[in-house]
Formats: sequence, structure tokens, C-alpha cells
Amino acid sequence: MAAEPGPVGTVLVTGAGRGLGRELARQYAAVGWRVIACGRALPADGFETGVEFQPLDVTDPASIRALAGRLAGRPLDLLVNNAAVRSPAPGLEALETKAFLDVIGANTLAPILMARALLPNLRLAAGPVIANIGSRAGSIAEGLLDDDDDDYAYRCSKAALNMATVQLARDLKPAGVTVLALHPGWVTTDMGGPEATVPTPRSAEGLRSIIATSGLKVSGAFIAFDGRPIAW
Repeated sequence: MAAEPGPVGTVLVTGAGRGLGRELARQYAAVGWRVIACGRALPADGFETGVEFQPLDVTDPASIRALAGRLAGRPLDLLVNNAAVRSPAPGLEALETKAFLDVIGANTLAPILMARALLPNLRLAAGPVIANIGSRAGSIAEGLLDDDDDDYAYRCSKAALNMATVQLARDLKPAGVTVLALHPGWVTTDMGGPEATVPTPRSAEGLRSIIATSGLKVSGAFIAFDGRPIAW
């Protein structure tokens, strides 16, 4: 599936310092988009031409507010809530309260706060989209079919992000904002691990294609990188 060329605009990607976020920033810049890459620190090797770095800690509400302040008045066509973390020690016996809540904060609360903070920017664009990078691991219907991951916090955070996506889709429809939950596949990143099966460029290309062809008619949908609908 090749990404649709579509019109270019401005995209903001969280967690853009490495992995899928870095690849999304690279691909969008390569086709002419203005890219705002957000992360805690600028990568040592920097970004490609056309990529603007903005410091952001998605787990810190003050950092999110500061980012919104710096971007005030700038139209934003696409917000990709990609930043995510996993538990340091998955499994029931290893579960710790603070670690669990830290994962929920980064994976569920942060995308909601980002959507709220940058809504004024999205309203300045035509047909804006919020893409929440979720996971099939958070699907009640499908998540346990062929996946023995026992990271309670990660699974719960992504299931909660699904509900947040649907709620945002309903609340932001009057403003013309499309909101999607996207499953990137088991991607060959540091988080995905050595056994992952989906090359990072392939995942990013598929996600871009879905975003490019989306609209309010599919707002609130849960879709895999290859276009397959995911059951809740």
C-alpha cells in the first residue's frame, strides 16, 4: 500500500526522536510536509531538512502547555500522538503502582492533553486529523488471540486510548476534526524488539496512507497499518 500523495500541510509527531515517530517525521518531510518533531531531546544525529524540533515531555502537563504556547497561531493539519512507553517489568507479580500509572499517563492521558492543548491550532486547518497510535494489544476482542504479552499497564493504556479516541471523535466532530486509533503492527523498533515482523518504513507508509484518505466519515475508527479494521 503506497501512501497517497495528497496535499501537504503541517504535521506534529510526538516521540519523534527514534523508532516509528522518527520514521514518520522522515517520510512526511520527504514528501514536502512541514514537520514538527517533538521529543525530550534533539537526537544526536539531528533531523532531516524540513523538520523542526520542539522539546516536549508528554508526561508533563506543563511541557504540553508550553509547547502549545510556542505554537500559538500556527495551523496544524495533523497531530500524531505516537509517544508511548512500556512497563519496566511486565507481568502480574512484577506490577508496581507507580510504574502502572506512569504508563497510563504517557500512553492515555498525554494524547488527550495534546489534543486539548493543540485544538486551537487544528481549528486553523482545513480537515485536520488527530492520529492516536494505539495497538491491537489493547483490543478486547483481538488482543489476546495470538499475543501472549503480559504487560498489564501497556494493554490497559492502549485499551483506554481506544475509548479516548472515540470520545474525542464525538466531541471534536463539530469542529471538523477527524480522530483515529491506528495500530502500527509489530514494528521493528526498540520497543517492538528483535522478533518484530513489520519493518518500520512499511508501517509508517501504511499509516500515512490511512491518514491521507481519512475524513469525518471514519472518525473514531480503529484501523491497522495495512487498512484492516481492528475489533474493539
